[in-house]
Amino acid sequence: MNIDKVFFGLGETAAERILALMKRLRSPENGCPWDSVQSFKTIAPYTIEEAYEVSDAIDAGDMGALKEELGDLLFQVIFHAQIADEDGQFSFDDVCDALVSKMIKRHPHVFGDTPTNDPKAVKQSWEQLKSAERAEKATDTQSVLDGIALALPALMRADKLQKRAARVGFDWPNATQVIEKITEEAGEITDALAAGEPQARIHEEVGDLIFAVTNLARKLGVDPEHALRDTNQKFTRRFQHIEANAPSSLDNMSLDAMEALWIDAKEKGL
Repeated sequence: MNIDKVFFGLGETAAERILALMKRLRSPENGCPWDSVQSFKTIAPYTIEEAYEVSDAIDAGDMGALKEELGDLLFQVIFHAQIADEDGQFSFDDVCDALVSKMIKRHPHVFGDTPTNDPKAVKQSWEQLKSAERAEKATDTQSVLDGIALALPALMRADKLQKRAARVGFDWPNATQVIEKITEEAGEITDALAAGEPQARIHEEVGDLIFAVTNLARKLGVDPEHALRDTNQKFTRRFQHIEANAPSSLDNMSLDAMEALWIDAKEKGL
């Protein structure tokens, strides 16, 4: 027996049931004490977390987990829309209608008179349309960098900032020059350490180095966020190999002994 269908009514669609569920959870009279007092700001961190869990399920190739995580992410969208509806701002239907209108506008090759089978042309058109939309919303203080969310992970935001600046020509001509910049930034860290510079200066120089490495990834067509996620997973596999094969506690092992196990993990393709 499908409990939610029994509770909310057999004749309702899946979308209607989840909307009814959200309204009930938010009800001050008979809803959930936690859900009913949340705001956009308090649930925003959960929205971000759920988006990452969707990504994790995709990386793992786990379709069961992906179905569940997409549901959790959808719940976050419904949550925000319900709060907005209660405040008289907009409804879930308004969100859907606005999305459909925007997607039709951004796909003139599908819904308009400019058909194309070239994915690169589609992406270029998409970016041009987004730029035009930003221009329509422009204020006197408009910047090319406007609209890049502050809440993005720093690495992802750095990549987007660089891509946006590159559109107007603020870019290195080739990857070799970026590598030279990376060497320069690494040298500045070495100089700062040798000079006994304060931690704030080291902090700044390390940030510059990471930003330059992100720029290299962009120039080489590599998604830096994805690349680092993959490297994190590789490090985890290899370190866990060290843990699993250590003859004693890692606290009692020498660095050389751990390094030997690391090389073994690498040779095994971990």
